[in-house]
Amino acid sequence: MNVQVLFHDSCFDGAASAAVFTRFYRERVRPDARFSYRGLSHQAGGAAIDPAVFTGDENVIVDFRYSQDARLTWWFDHHVSAFQQPGDEAHFRADTSGRKFHDAHRKSCTVYLADVARERFGWDSSPLKELLHWAEIIDGALFPNPEMAVALEEPALRIMTVLEANKDPALIPQVIERMQTDSLAAIAASPLIATPLAPLLERHRQHIELVRAKARYENGVVSFDLADEGVDSLNKFIAYALYPEARYTLWVGQGPSRAKVSLGSNPWRPQERRHDLAAIASRYGGGGHPVVAAISFKAGELARARSAWMEILSELSA
Repeated sequence: MNVQVLFHDSCFDGAASAAVFTRFYRERVRPDARFSYRGLSHQAGGAAIDPAVFTGDENVIVDFRYSQDARLTWWFDHHVSAFQQPGDEAHFRADTSGRKFHDAHRKSCTVYLADVARERFGWDSSPLKELLHWAEIIDGALFPNPEMAVALEEPALRIMTVLEANKDPALIPQVIERMQTDSLAAIAASPLIATPLAPLLERHRQHIELVRAKARYENGVVSFDLADEGVDSLNKFIAYALYPEARYTLWVGQGPSRAKVSLGSNPWRPQERRHDLAAIASRYGGGGHPVVAAISFKAGELARARSAWMEILSELSA
């Protein structure tokens, strides 16, 4: 039995969800199953999941949008934007397998998945309590302050940093395997994380200075454009460490394969959020959560990304 686990790529919650599902499946469903892992990324315009990814005897999606493909046998997600294609939600509601689950009110897919596995299938998630704890903090932005999220001293945050910047398709599957048995400190200290981390920490320091130099703060919104600097991914809490009074952060960037607009609301000032950021992003083919969302554009579409960035900035600043 080959189980193909498709997870939200370059994401701590996605990797942790895959690790939790694997351990649950081995302990409660098929102990002899073989697992393979493949990351899924959001495509420009909200394109559907490529049907070619469903190559297993069982096919699982965790922490990523829904697919109506008949070969999808397990699904867990917590994003408001889970149902992107026409008919997705109706197809999900009609499913009678008892193996597809969605709750947009959950902070992390990892803890949601573990709760479902415990409540529906009698699985004991306690051996993974450290992983569950940090997945909830990271994906729910439950840090006590933005300085902790930016300092990157905790092992979980160092793993997060490597996963979010990763371009090697072989790395995250190795992390997923280790997450099932090893402490986060052991994973973070291993060459798998420690080797790529060193240059990433230096780049992180450069990003802090870039945001400090480029950001503008007006009407409760921190906004900046890092496309010309070739940045399409950075620590989302930098702006709140620099501007703790901000209500929102909004920035546009560009990498080798995409342009991107990122939207966020200050998790330390939740009472001031007045917009559903996932709903805004969905107008441009993006998605996420009401409190944090993103929009991907094709390489070469920077002008479209900047136009969307300016339109959204006007809306959030009003």
